[in-house]
Amino acid sequence: MKLLKQVSKEWLMPIISAIILATLINRFLFYNVKVPSESMYPTIKIGDKIAVARVYKKSKLKRGDIIVFYSYELKEKLIKRLIGLPGDVVDVKDTGEVFVNGKKFKEPYVVNKEELGIQFKVPENKYLFFGDNRANSKDARRWENPYIDSKDIKGKAQFIVYPFKRFGKFVIGNDALSK
Repeated sequence: MKLLKQVSKEWLMPIISAIILATLINRFLFYNVKVPSESMYPTIKIGDKIAVARVYKKSKLKRGDIIVFYSYELKEKLIKRLIGLPGDVVDVKDTGEVFVNGKKFKEPYVVNKEELGIQFKVPENKYLFFGDNRANSKDARRWENPYIDSKDIKGKAQFIVYPFKRFGKFVIGNDALSK
């Protein structure tokens, strides 16, 4: 009986505590996402696993952040680049360049542009997302309803977890092509 108490105290309690702590972290702070498509190529490649921090304050989001959200139109979680904040006017020119509120938006992460003239006026409490691989991304430019509600934003991508040779911060643009 004494041995059972000792084993319980030295092994069982720390293991149970670790499981509870890992569950709480996964539930409230971080989780992983496996990328199923090439819409964020070359920044994120098919099969990459990404560490995602849960987002509680939408006001902290910035244009250019990589965000995980749920699309009711497509009925799945997606990972895309935040382009338009509530109230923004986003113009995609025939050259593929993006202008936000009349100013050219620098996008060093876009390697494959698409020539597509289109304009968006982002409603309040909504956000606009594009993939980095503009020539091959099914994103807001092609959706019936291009805007995502703030309640459907799940997290902000932080870094690549797997494959290990690409572990770490996101590499963008032409530098990402060689990684």
